[in-house]
Amino acid sequence: MKRLLLFSLNKVFVGALFLLIVLNIIGTVSEDALFLQSTKPLFIPVFLIFFFINNKFNNIPFILFFLYSFLGDSSSMFFSNEIFLKASSIMYFLSYLCLLSFIIPKFKFEEFNKIIAIYLTIVLLINMFFLYVVYGVLKSIIPDSLELFLFGIKSISLIVLVIIAFGVYLNSESRQTILFLIMTLCFMFSDLLNYISQYYVYHWSFLMLDRILHILGLFYLFNFIIEYNKSYKKEEIKEDELPANNILA
Repeated sequence: MKRLLLFSLNKVFVGALFLLIVLNIIGTVSEDALFLQSTKPLFIPVFLIFFFINNKFNNIPFILFFLYSFLGDSSSMFFSNEIFLKASSIMYFLSYLCLLSFIIPKFKFEEFNKIIAIYLTIVLLINMFFLYVVYGVLKSIIPDSLELFLFGIKSISLIVLVIIAFGVYLNSESRQTILFLIMTLCFMFSDLLNYISQYYVYHWSFLMLDRILHILGLFYLFNFIIEYNKSYKKEEIKEDELPANNILA
């Protein structure tokens, strides 16, 4: 019975994913600004409703991530376009810092072999160089130095998050780490498409892909939390069984 219940809940959870994707496809194709503004703040509440039906978590970094991310999603409803970009950048930057605070303790550089360590260093340097080039181009497009600075720190936090998630995955290659890595990649490409739409070429397809990737990032994050909770419960059960085994011995 429990397995059947879990299966039905997973289907509902996936159904919520497709519902949000369909709503955002409709909004981007119709180019209804009000509809788009009102659908993005629904991402986290909708997932949270279905998540809490059968799951729970009390991890502070994740709670803060959802709070800051929700504020970033909702900022377009409360601020003008110029202030909205700054406010959302600050909120998303803080949300990425929350994810970093969770994953950094699991990144043990000394445990990597030399080849992987060199590889990660090269990937980080390439990404930083790419960001430097983009930053130089945006200097001539974005007149506001604060907005440019926020772009820089948000992008750096995302790059570091992806590199650390990739390193943790290479070190363990578990289901949890691949879910976390995919989530970070979704957020990174979503952010990239967002800046392309804002400062280079606006097209409804870019905005649609940005929204879909953001939704997928949240979906993979919730799946990561489910897997993390499962492994945490298993560890608690093992710890509870240890004293009993010692007494029998």
